[in-house]
Amino acid sequence: MEPIITKTKVLIIGSGPAGLAAAIYAARASLEPILIHGMQPGGQLTITTDVENYPGFAETIQGPWLMQEMEKQAEKVGTKLVHDYVEKVELKTKPFKAYTASGNLYEANSIIICTGAQAKWLGIKSEQEFQGFGVSGCATCDGFFFKGMDVVVIGGGNTAVEEALYLTNHAKKVYIVHRRDEFRAEKILQERLFEHDKISVIWDSVLEEVVGTSNPKSVTGIKIRNIKSNELSNLECSGVFIAIGHKPNTDIFNDQITMDEEGYIITAPDSTKTNIPGVFAAGDVQDKIYRQAVTAAGTGCMAALEADKFLRDL
Repeated sequence: MEPIITKTKVLIIGSGPAGLAAAIYAARASLEPILIHGMQPGGQLTITTDVENYPGFAETIQGPWLMQEMEKQAEKVGTKLVHDYVEKVELKTKPFKAYTASGNLYEANSIIICTGAQAKWLGIKSEQEFQGFGVSGCATCDGFFFKGMDVVVIGGGNTAVEEALYLTNHAKKVYIVHRRDEFRAEKILQERLFEHDKISVIWDSVLEEVVGTSNPKSVTGIKIRNIKSNELSNLECSGVFIAIGHKPNTDIFNDQITMDEEGYIITAPDSTKTNIPGVFAAGDVQDKIYRQAVTAAGTGCMAALEADKFLRDL
């Protein structure tokens, strides 16, 4: 069966804060954008319960609610929202093409890529069970909720050491559990960590299980296993931060666009422009430093404004 072909000036791939902010600005510029939701409509915020750091809300809000409101706003100003998933793109010829899981084809004069990134998880059952209830993949998002408590960071690279250092602003005590006997993190970060009196390192150990209560749902501790002695031990804590890195959702753009060695899309300085004129990237798919909803939304705005200028200059 021949695919249904839909033509658009701007195609936005992804529906987190970056994609929806891009949609709002593109629609207000009368570009009549089409936004394709992707696998996780609303992005990572839909699995984030309490949000306290998004500007404009004095009280704690819910991540899924915030994304629903952004989606309503995008639709109200003229965005067409499509519940589908892009499986393949062609960015080397004009117009750009995007093929979806439902068999449809979108042809676009410009594309804004907002497919985001996801925290890497260990994949153990109890980790998933307490996600959002004491288990987190983002210290800067959730550290505030653990004021005066004991927390654990799992990992040994830059992400883990940076998260441990950040958490000392809030937590009473920070344990960092690493499967090796030395960190991979930059030496200057390691020096800061070893000098900090709030941080203790547990070497040669892995997380076996997150322990907690079901009513109310909360973390009370972890079980860790020493990989040399195989000995199990318990550690009391209120929060567990999994800091083993992030993976950008860029597999469909392999060999199409310039990325770094980790798979993040490279954009021009102070811009969302990629190496392909007319293709822009915003949010966590190109930002491995800040990874916040507000910075993603900011770059989404930038991408829409840059796409508008690109189309007017054609």
